Amino acid sequence: MTNTSLDITPQQAHLDATDGSAVIVDVREPWEWEAGSAAGALRISLHELPSRLDDVPRDRRVHCICASGNRSRMAAEFLRDRGFDATSVSGGTAAWMLHRLPAERGA
Repeated sequence: MTNTSLDITPQQAHLDATDGSAVIVDVREPWEWEAGSAAGALRISLHELPSRLDDVPRDRRVHCICASGNRSRMAAEFLRDRGFDATSVSGGTAAWMLHRLPAERGA
């Protein structure tokens, strides 16, 4: 079932990723991942997304995340246009870290 809302809270994205119903895709640039990203996130920069669609699972929801939410919204819209059930994590990694959700550092 496709989610009709484009945005999802960091907490809900974490719950979905934890129960396996979704994957988190970090669409920031590699140098940004050094500061930390959602634990277990698939790392695909926004500009690489078109050439790496085969790396994005189609069998579960896709929660896109970036620094603050702008690029992840573009990524979610791009993926939705290609048939994915995609959302954007509201507030990005800034909100993820603020809520002290599991994170990992490094590229």
